[in-house]
Amino acid sequence: MGSTYNVDDCQPVGSYPPTGIDVLIVGTGLAGLTASIECIRKGHNVRMLERMGDINTAGDMYFMGHSAIQFFRHWPSMAAEYSRISMSNAWLQTFKHSGECTIPPMKVSDRLRRAGMDPNTPPGFFQMRPLVYKMFVRQVEELGVKIHFGKKVVEYGEDEQRQKAVAVTDQGERFEADVVIAADGVGSKSQKLVGGEVRARSSGRAMWRAAFSSEHLDKDPEAKEFFGRMGGENEDEPIVRTFLGPGTYALALTRPGTIIWIMNHDVTGSEEESWTHTVEYSEVLANMDKGVGPTPWAPIMKSLVALTPPKTILNFELFWRNPQPSWCSPGGRVVQIGDAAHSFLPASGNGATQAIEDAVSLASCLQIGGKEHIPLSVRTHIRFRFIRCACAQKLGFSNAELLQDTDWDEVKQDPKLAQPKLPGWIWRHDPEKYAYENYHKMAETIKAGIPFDKVDEDTVPPNYPPGYHYQPWNIDEVMEDVSNGRSVQLGDGDWS
Repeated sequence: MGSTYNVDDCQPVGSYPPTGIDVLIVGTGLAGLTASIECIRKGHNVRMLERMGDINTAGDMYFMGHSAIQFFRHWPSMAAEYSRISMSNAWLQTFKHSGECTIPPMKVSDRLRRAGMDPNTPPGFFQMRPLVYKMFVRQVEELGVKIHFGKKVVEYGEDEQRQKAVAVTDQGERFEADVVIAADGVGSKSQKLVGGEVRARSSGRAMWRAAFSSEHLDKDPEAKEFFGRMGGENEDEPIVRTFLGPGTYALALTRPGTIIWIMNHDVTGSEEESWTHTVEYSEVLANMDKGVGPTPWAPIMKSLVALTPPKTILNFELFWRNPQPSWCSPGGRVVQIGDAAHSFLPASGNGATQAIEDAVSLASCLQIGGKEHIPLSVRTHIRFRFIRCACAQKLGFSNAELLQDTDWDEVKQDPKLAQPKLPGWIWRHDPEKYAYENYHKMAETIKAGIPFDKVDEDTVPPNYPPGYHYQPWNIDEVMEDVSNGRSVQLGDGDWS
């Protein structure tokens, strides 16, 4: 098996000897891109398949947790760039969807301090998707990773006798490797091989998302006065304005030169799971007041929507697959990561974070186990990840409830009730360090035939809520609770 290292220290490319493991990664999202650079750093051989003609670096913003950037210590240039592009000086302001301000503009660090957290170690940052993706793409290009574009994988397989995994494209091409990483999203065809719930289904929710130049605010002086103002003494620091309403929430980011707005809503019929499918602002205006009760959306938010230029607004459908502990093929040669393994609601603030954690964990487990123990390494990685991700997924529903059914009287007393929960068990985690500290102990539980949900906490410390005992759950149970006015039941343990 591979050697262990002091992963607290910088271990750049070349620190690990070649493992001889040929890795094929399907998909160039954050999970796939992270897996590619981390697998190379850990000594594996990497190729990638991407169904599109290039890597899509478009988009708006998302939240990246602290646990997802721990591995940057091994990539000094990425760490420096990430620090440069991060909105570490951002401000937050909270409104009711009607436009009433409930929490005045406040630096994120001050909001953290009021929530009893250390402002010097934030749980994460809002990030611009294009800037983060371009940073990863540059690193992949510098490493010379071979990416085969225009390769849509429609079938996965494995040959246990030959100890190979296979990905087959829609043109009948076969790509083989020692291990195939399915990082191709919630609709991955690997699900047929892995088992469980094969088809992802709509959550009944979607997100309107738009990013455009702040120059468009010049067309509406009132909207420019409201959304053009930024934070700080000189009004030049990014500000995120959150709007919370019954069955909906929205974010509007203003940063130098750019406006982004995102709104959660019930499906309208025109949504797609696509970063290229757009709708026009008239459709949004015709639907945004539906389902929010007697009080309509604030006129100022409607003005912002109306200023959005053509072919800019995405209507991104949110799909869901119930948590399932099997993320790999029977022979352990095909393994899912990111949305292919676990889908997240945007309210969780965890989709990008857990995708990156997956990639770091898997690359590490493969290095520790070595070429002769790939199936064991894959299964050990999954044991590290499944309960943690299932908990983070459920937290997403709890956060959605918090944002869409806000108790404003309680918020006046405790402002953190108007923002998603980001508990320490999520953001303090270091997936690489956790893998090196616990690989052999967890691998032994597999060899001993101990079920994944019966692993003793004294044997392998949990990376999920302390004291939590896994109980299977599904979206139907959660939605039944929500529809009957019951709070989302997270389960036992300390989720704070």
